[in-house]
Amino acid sequence: MPELFDPQLIKAFKADKKWLETTKIPIVTVFGTNREDIKGWHGMKENENLPDVVLSRAHFSMAFGTAVQAWGGGIDHHKAWLVDPTNYVSSKHWQSLLLTENIGKTIARYPILKTLKDLIDKFGRQKLPILDSITPPLLYLTAKIKKPILSFHIAAGNLLIEQGKTVLQVITDPHVRYDYLKHVEDKNLSYCVFDQATKDDLLEKAAIAGKSIDPARIIVTGPPIDPRILDCRLKKPAWRSGTLKLCLTTGGLGTNKTELLQILDLLLPELRKKNKDLQLLIYAGTHRDIAQAVKKMAKESRVTLSPLKKTKAKLRLIYHPQIVDANELLIKYGFAWAHGFITKPSGDMAYDAVASGSFLLTLHEWGEWEAVIRQRFEELGVSRRATVNNLLAQLTSLKATQHNTSSFIERAMLNSHKLDTLYLRGAEKIIKAYQKIA
Repeated sequence: MPELFDPQLIKAFKADKKWLETTKIPIVTVFGTNREDIKGWHGMKENENLPDVVLSRAHFSMAFGTAVQAWGGGIDHHKAWLVDPTNYVSSKHWQSLLLTENIGKTIARYPILKTLKDLIDKFGRQKLPILDSITPPLLYLTAKIKKPILSFHIAAGNLLIEQGKTVLQVITDPHVRYDYLKHVEDKNLSYCVFDQATKDDLLEKAAIAGKSIDPARIIVTGPPIDPRILDCRLKKPAWRSGTLKLCLTTGGLGTNKTELLQILDLLLPELRKKNKDLQLLIYAGTHRDIAQAVKKMAKESRVTLSPLKKTKAKLRLIYHPQIVDANELLIKYGFAWAHGFITKPSGDMAYDAVASGSFLLTLHEWGEWEAVIRQRFEELGVSRRATVNNLLAQLTSLKATQHNTSSFIERAMLNSHKLDTLYLRGAEKIIKAYQKIA
């Protein structure tokens, strides 16, 4: 057991291990920390003000959404349990974790460092700086588990395969990194993939690498969507006229901060006008610096930043220092409310936004997988690239109707309501895939 100094965290660590061993579906991911919420889940006092270390919203939201699907209601550790070994990184490895987060945030906020990020991506997730840090707690948590383990992060999945575990690995994007091929021939490893094209990509890359895999071990499930987000689409008619509700979002590392603030700068003068054509909700996630920047810009522009509960207000902000709470606020006030999302084409935001019945305007992509995601959703007719420098003119065009035809926004939202179940029922299908191999 890694050395920890927080008595409550040690107690939670042991409880997580027990629940993971006894649950019907053990789920492992790597997104960062949610230590205070874990304490609350185990009946201990939690501090809502302590910030989480967050590396990825996607690796949290997809795994958590699948757990929510398995629970079918309130949290039930008998049906499924989710752990992230990052929560139990030892004290001596803590600085390595903070360094990883700081490097990621710096790259995500400054486009000039994009080339460095591309090099890191090519370097591979198996070389993550925190890999040595998460290995001891991961092995401790899973040591006695005999049943298959559902993995939402390739680094965790590969470590578990090397320990002789049976793993169902979710490839969360329509893009296959070579990290996924490390143990592709191991019969204890199966995959859930985005679509048939992703399955073909996996088979092709395995063949090129001189490795073979039974196609039956690759199950097409679609992306995992929190079922509560699917509920949002039921009460969201397509926009035709009147107030346009937009949600401007960042990701787990605060990606596209420069673009986000540039867009806010363009829209604030419109929000200051007396007309009611636009409402804006900004999701800053767990990023205090982005939240502070939004507050400062709103104050300087004399635009009132209203409480979240005022859903008819012109400008609101979602910020919470902890990922679980930030995610819950996004579902309640973002996905349930917005006609459209302006966001990078990442797996978490893009999948969830269209599943909620909204349209997309995508910011600059930060990796090859995001370029593929952007292309997929443009082909589905639910997404366009955002013209950040001239967004107002673009929005005017997208709202316009010509020759008795509907606007792009209306058509895109209607298309999002007609999505194939492939893009909606992934969490359900992943659970069924798990049950077949269990």
